[in-house]
Amino acid sequence: MARVLKTKELIDTRLATNYGGWMYCDKCNENIGYLCYSTYDRLELKYKCNCGSQGSVISEFEDSKTGQGCNEELLIIKNRFCCSKDKNPLITILDNKILNYEMQITCKSCHKMYKRVFK
Repeated sequence: MARVLKTKELIDTRLATNYGGWMYCDKCNENIGYLCYSTYDRLELKYKCNCGSQGSVISEFEDSKTGQGCNEELLIIKNRFCCSKDKNPLITILDNKILNYEMQITCKSCHKMYKRVFK
């Protein structure tokens, strides 16, 4: 069954599908990453693209649970950021396409909320 979006706010960003897939900068049309739409509950991402555009994404579902903060790092498996508990891929950020970003992402299965800053 398809999930129903509760919140979807995109600034200077577009997604390949309604709530995931490839992410693109709207200004330069560069691919900045991939959002694994079946494994996350909530995403808040702010970034600055190499072209200078400052984009953001806020996405969450009607059935999303409140994320539980954790001090654990996301695992990196084959350039994907994955949940440290179940190793499911959550998101890929193409560091060579963006100058910096701040991200909070919640895993759908364990509800851990991960924070990551790249400068």
